[in-house]
Amino acid sequence: MFERFTRDARAVVKGAIEHAEEGGARSVDPEHLVLALLDRQGSRGASALAALGLGERAESVRRALREARRRAGLSQAEADALAGLGIDVSEIVARVEEVHGIGAMSGDRKGKGWWPGRRVTFSRAAKEILERSLRVALARRDRHIGDEHLLMALTARPGVAAEVLADHGVTYESLTRVLYGDGRARAS
Repeated sequence: MFERFTRDARAVVKGAIEHAEEGGARSVDPEHLVLALLDRQGSRGASALAALGLGERAESVRRALREARRRAGLSQAEADALAGLGIDVSEIVARVEEVHGIGAMSGDRKGKGWWPGRRVTFSRAAKEILERSLRVALARRDRHIGDEHLLMALTARPGVAAEVLADHGVTYESLTRVLYGDGRARAS
């Protein structure tokens, strides 16, 4: 499948691996793909994000992803659902971090037996994003998978990445409008 990825899409995958390794994560997750997309400039995906006004709000996205990771990857919707059952996720996180340190629930292994040179694997969710990007490209009759297809796949799969992007105005529908047009601004 990777032979169908454009240079930009491959750079996103490589960037996601780097974000995961730098953070001490056990695997590449969809959130790492979002972080790598935020790093890109001059690609179709980056242009679409800029057209949707995410350029100025990229740090807000990064902050929201960090907070979700501290909640053990729970989306805000999941945390709200648990709150409806009387479970305060922020209180649980605070207590766990009080005993085990900041970020203890993230699942990251930075400084905890993780050795340099060890390659992280792709989580099931990240693999689903890569597979879905192929389906998005095929549905658009595009021969290659670009970073814009990765971005669209991220918004189409429920989870933290899609929720954070949607909270910042980036949805599958808004991307379709920007990338493939309806008379408004288009990403080049």
